[in-house]
Amino acid sequence: MYEDDFRVFILENNFDNALPLIIRARENLVSMKELHWIGLKAIPGIGNVTFRRLLEHFETPEAALSAPPSELSNVRGVTPAIREAIAQGAWRGFAETECARLAASGARLVTFTSADYPKSLFEIPDPPPFLYVQGELRGQGAAVAIVGSRRATAYGLQATTRLAESLAGHGVCVISGMARGVDTAAHKGALAAGGRTIGVLGCGIDKIYPPENRKLFQEMAEKGCLVSEFPLGTLPLAENFPRRNRIISGLSHGVLVVEAAENSGSLITAQYALEHGRDVFAVPGNISFATSRGSNRLIKQGAKLVDCVEDILEELPGSVHPAVAAGQSAPALRSFSLTPKEAAIYEVLARSPLHIDDIIAQTELTAGEVSSMLLHLELKGAVTPLPGTHYSVT
Repeated sequence: MYEDDFRVFILENNFDNALPLIIRARENLVSMKELHWIGLKAIPGIGNVTFRRLLEHFETPEAALSAPPSELSNVRGVTPAIREAIAQGAWRGFAETECARLAASGARLVTFTSADYPKSLFEIPDPPPFLYVQGELRGQGAAVAIVGSRRATAYGLQATTRLAESLAGHGVCVISGMARGVDTAAHKGALAAGGRTIGVLGCGIDKIYPPENRKLFQEMAEKGCLVSEFPLGTLPLAENFPRRNRIISGLSHGVLVVEAAENSGSLITAQYALEHGRDVFAVPGNISFATSRGSNRLIKQGAKLVDCVEDILEELPGSVHPAVAAGQSAPALRSFSLTPKEAAIYEVLARSPLHIDDIIAQTELTAGEVSSMLLHLELKGAVTPLPGTHYSVT
């Protein structure tokens, strides 16, 4: 249909009439791209690591889904069950339904090859191949996650609001999980200060949870950003939240815990932060309250005690922009897209600088591919060469 439309356009040479056709064709191509990304991820047995290996080999999800079984066998982690599922094409029905729901929801898909994809997520062991996003997801500069009890005390809510407002006023993006209690206070505090805030959901981006946060969800979509790695319609099940917590940590430069009971989800986020090389901060709490035991224990174990925003800001050298508080714009961060092979290299370098031989060993790419991709990444300003044929992310 679109090819015929363009033939008419060429014959008539009437750009004004053809413009709606061009827009329709572009929308069709975008939806087809989303279809194959969603479809490949929906196949049972394809996790985040296998997904990226398939893209490193085939370059696009569409090529992977149309590949013969013999070629799929060359990709490590692709089992006979996966090859059979791809051949049967059962993924298409789910993907088509998901694309229709995505269009209706007002959200969009941001893939790990996109310039908008948060590059800090490459520093965690299993970054999601794509995110469902509502709102503006941009390079947020310095970012601090604030997490804590759903049953926070008045003291905890007050401390959270004050610190979130102060961080936002210094140009620091506030990350949290949109849950009751501390999470809600963190988002509201950042929004009240006119700052940036990102809510990471443990459910589909079309599910409002908790339901009393409907107004906050709307405000986040308009003034902040909501993200989820879960398919649309996914319910806020308990097992989703630990996975959600690694994204909260991955998006941030540090995690601040305000009132957390022992064995709480907030402590899981703090553990992820330590594993990801992030700073961990904690607000001291009343020793008589159960909601303070986890955060107080973090301080005993070495988390930095926080009683004012400066305790956090001093750990973010060169990353905060006080001019934002005066209504000025923070310096723009450079963004760049990545091919799957470039992403494979960027991911290993995001964790630590490496010699070129180690990059080859860790990415399963050939020496020629690695040399070529490193040059491309240098030109994009994504990586920096170091002495002795070592490389690091810029």
